[in-house]
Amino acid sequence: MSEMPPPSDSSSPSSSGGEPSPRRTGVVVGLALVGVLGYLVVNVVVGVVALSLESTVAIGVGAGVLAVLGIGAGVLLVRLRRSWSVGLGLGLMIGWGLASIVSAGFCTGLNPEMYT
Repeated sequence: MSEMPPPSDSSSPSSSGGEPSPRRTGVVVGLALVGVLGYLVVNVVVGVVALSLESTVAIGVGAGVLAVLGIGAGVLLVRLRRSWSVGLGLGLMIGWGLASIVSAGFCTGLNPEMYT
């Protein structure tokens, strides 16, 4: 009979168990919250500037900036695959989505009534 190999230590960083360590999970969750709050702050600043200019072009540029920041930067950060970048990237994308849903697209420039 062949002997079975010893069980692998799932707490070592080199293990391929697929489950993240508790330390990595905490970093991802914490930075996701930071990303959401950071996005909302930037969203308010860009929204105030775009609306104060009273131009549909300014609103369109603001919407583009917010989409690139929320989705574009979020995807790039997640693709880096470091725990801090994954958390921050997810937070930016979640912040963009929440702002779009809660405000019916007014805070992110997705609502077509803003351009009329």
